[in-house]
Amino acid sequence: MTEEVILRVGLTPQHTCSYLGDRQEQLLVLMDHSLLTPNGYERLLSAGFRRSGNDIYRPHCPTCSACQSLRIHSQEFVPSKRQKRIRQQNRDLEVVLSYQDKPEYYELYERYIRGRHADGTMYPPSRSQYQGFLHCHWMPPLYMEFRSGSKLLAVAVTDLMPHSLSAMYTFFDPEEAGRSLGVFAILSQLELAARTGRSWVYLGYLVEHCQKMNYKSQYRPHELLIGKEWKKVPSIPE
Repeated sequence: MTEEVILRVGLTPQHTCSYLGDRQEQLLVLMDHSLLTPNGYERLLSAGFRRSGNDIYRPHCPTCSACQSLRIHSQEFVPSKRQKRIRQQNRDLEVVLSYQDKPEYYELYERYIRGRHADGTMYPPSRSQYQGFLHCHWMPPLYMEFRSGSKLLAVAVTDLMPHSLSAMYTFFDPEEAGRSLGVFAILSQLELAARTGRSWVYLGYLVEHCQKMNYKSQYRPHELLIGKEWKKVPSIPE
């Protein structure tokens, strides 16, 4: 079961869904700023909420329940054969942790959006959009850098709470797509959580019929928030 949390929230008007273009979406937006702390956000994550910039939201669509919060227990996760190959393939990379947003991050983000998501809602990229999406004044994110020598190949923006980690967003050099850096970033965040004694890694919303969002189901075992309960989805034997 999730922890019962009484919240003051607002409800957005219906608008075209960001994931399933033939549907309408509405969002619950948190109005109670007393929970804007690492501990408070951890409680909100367990109730299906998510951060975008300084704002906290959760899908609340009258006729659709396609968005399901997904989390992975860092100690129970078992990588697939493909995930093991990707981890091995990127063993040459150095992982650097930083709480400082560096100018080279935005340069990489801009190349990534232009090269990989020119058909999406985040195109064209801008510094104000980047900062409004990823920065957070009440909980500065952690930046996981993935470097080959001095060259920055990828950045995973991660929120660290006392007992969990939330994978916020990952962007990488489009010319390095063959490395599967998005997969490697999630594997690295799972390793970070396990190494630091954090139980959960939240991956946001699984949307099975959206190609850009259904990759999350490949990390098993995981849990899905169904109603008010987290339901375990076991690993598939290979």
